[in-house]
Amino acid sequence: METRLNGRGRAKLPVARIVHVLMVAALVVAAAPSRAAAAPASNYHLLKKVVLGGEGFWDYLTCDSAARRLYISRSTHVMVVDADSYAVVGDIPGTEGVHGIALAREFGRGFTSNGRTNTVTIFDLQTLKVLGTAPTGNGPDAILYDPASKRVFTFNGHGGDATAIDASTGAAAGTIALGGKPEFAVADGQGHIYNNLEDKSEVVQIDSRQLTVTARWPLAPCEGPSGMAMDTEHRRLFIGCDNKMMAVMSADTGKVLATPAIGEGVDANGFDPATQLAFSSNGEGTLTVLHEDSPDKFASVASVPTQRGARTMTLDTKTHNIFLLTAEFGPPPAATADHPHPRPPAKPGSFTLLVFGP
Repeated sequence: METRLNGRGRAKLPVARIVHVLMVAALVVAAAPSRAAAAPASNYHLLKKVVLGGEGFWDYLTCDSAARRLYISRSTHVMVVDADSYAVVGDIPGTEGVHGIALAREFGRGFTSNGRTNTVTIFDLQTLKVLGTAPTGNGPDAILYDPASKRVFTFNGHGGDATAIDASTGAAAGTIALGGKPEFAVADGQGHIYNNLEDKSEVVQIDSRQLTVTARWPLAPCEGPSGMAMDTEHRRLFIGCDNKMMAVMSADTGKVLATPAIGEGVDANGFDPATQLAFSSNGEGTLTVLHEDSPDKFASVASVPTQRGARTMTLDTKTHNIFLLTAEFGPPPAATADHPHPRPPAKPGSFTLLVFGP
């Protein structure tokens, strides 16, 4: 086929070849993975509001997406809720001052961090029957299961250390001095654990097999870190900070890569690997939604209205729903020297589960 020249003397491709090139280009574009396209539109909204009632304040909640159970700490016991019907299906008693719940599904065991008794309660994931307890350091708060070392770790707020427990036996494996007040932690599945030090505004990297701190990284300009989540594939940590920002940190170098704005009063963070969305639950009554456009670029998607006090959350990786906890509150009591910012009391019977989804 003859090649023609255009008006400026340049060779023009045959029409059939132009069509072929355009078709190939379209196929290449269509086949290329798009991280941005994986994110749903900014349409997270309230799906269900369930008044659960019951006694006790609350802290962490944990979703077992495979078994369709939601574990909710309630001061002296753990409330177990069906993750689909939202009905209360069980209760784990005797967890004085419980903060968090960790699940070791390969051993069929769950673990709670009991802040008032400095213990971990070990329970059966099927029957919810209590199997025993294990001692911890002073004031266990956050808790996680690390699949690389097969250990459960509690992060002890009053002791400034972490306790390691063998998940299969419940035996103590060791203690790690952290050098600050620990908050939430995550594991990368490769033998590293990352933990916020709230009073130092630092992140510590822990070797979960050797039980040593291997790195300390400053979080500036982030101040007062609390919640933490992780994108294990791209090695990114998402850390909620008191000064209304989320620090995005490299889990390999400790470099703070971005500090997108979030709402006030953050307590928890989440990351959904299927949608590349990061979440921040804020006590002011908002859910901040961010998208990881690339490992080094993070875009704000939405600030979703929730309810005042809904600052504790967990993610259901099966449905992509977010569970939040709150209640109706009365006026706060008068401030004292010991409690300059007293917490307002929850109205009896008003404890509520909020379910948000795309």
